[in-house]
Amino acid sequence: MTDIHYNEQALLDQLMLCTEYVDRAERYELLGPIYRLIIPIYERRKDYQALLTGYQHLTKAYAKVIEVTNSGKRLLGRFYRVAFFGKAHFGEDEEGIEFIYKEPKLTSLSEISERLQQFYEQKLGSGCVKMIMDSAPVNRDELDTKLAYIQVTWVRAAPEGMLACSSSAEGSFERAHNIRRFVFETPFTRDGAARGPVHHQRLRLTHLTAENWFPYVKRRIPVSECQVEEKSPIEVAVAEMESQVNELNEIVHAKTPDLKKLQLRLQGSVCVQVNAGPIAYANAFLDPTLAPMYPDDLVDKLKATFKEFLTVCHSALQLNAKLISSDQHSYHEALEANYLKLSDSLSSLLGQPLHDILVNGNLSTTVTGVELDCSNA
Repeated sequence: MTDIHYNEQALLDQLMLCTEYVDRAERYELLGPIYRLIIPIYERRKDYQALLTGYQHLTKAYAKVIEVTNSGKRLLGRFYRVAFFGKAHFGEDEEGIEFIYKEPKLTSLSEISERLQQFYEQKLGSGCVKMIMDSAPVNRDELDTKLAYIQVTWVRAAPEGMLACSSSAEGSFERAHNIRRFVFETPFTRDGAARGPVHHQRLRLTHLTAENWFPYVKRRIPVSECQVEEKSPIEVAVAEMESQVNELNEIVHAKTPDLKKLQLRLQGSVCVQVNAGPIAYANAFLDPTLAPMYPDDLVDKLKATFKEFLTVCHSALQLNAKLISSDQHSYHEALEANYLKLSDSLSSLLGQPLHDILVNGNLSTTVTGVELDCSNA
């Protein structure tokens, strides 16, 4: 067998190949560390043409980072938790074991489920595989021993030190690189139904830790640890309102405003029905006759979150007034009217008029081209 001699040039060739694959994978942030290994070699060789090419590549890469960060259009994949049940069909390396699958781009739940069903039906026989499409815990005693069951659940990446509250960050590099922690949610109520009134609605958060980090040489990694956390109805309300505040803040403070996204989120926040969304949470947990039923610290936290919500909605209205064209003034006026109606309902439950909430939030009650009459709130 011929010996393979590794030298500096062999290392350089491999590093340059890495830059090509990293670029094709749209993981532009990794090019800097790779070139920090490459550039000293070229500098020592005084290979200025190679240095020029390298720095040009880095310039384009960092420009792409800025572009995809502002547009949010980079899609680095989705993750799914897949569990297998059926001793008669799956081996010891799969039966009863959960895996995290990494799927490309915008692979939907239906796409991965259909692919897995077709694959295992070819392997086990037609009609032998049944898909479980909900995320509820599986009771093995209720399963048919003649069938193979596969449960597929979409999961969010939950990098340590980062909030895992928004699916809008799927294109974020930090949420797709060097990650092994994931979470998925299962809504439930005490009576067994998945959904119910807000004062009955609970949430089960399942935190999963994979054996290795993604990206990996394999597209699936076994789950090594599972922790379950349950949120009470008022904790669900706090988490939901915090999520809305974070999403609105992200849109309002974006370097490049996205008017369409702004209006969709603004409309969904202020144009709400009496028995749904923010009003439903406020009526259920902040009503003076009902609030004593819940922990004081959570009631106070929910009140503070609602004040942040009204403040960021006001900021969003300000931004919308600056961005709209002349044919959207009536639409903006409708948003403004809904906001004032919402604030009127919430102010009575928060025990503070809108004007004071905005002043404490360091916001003026006047927006460019629009004046909000807070005295009515």
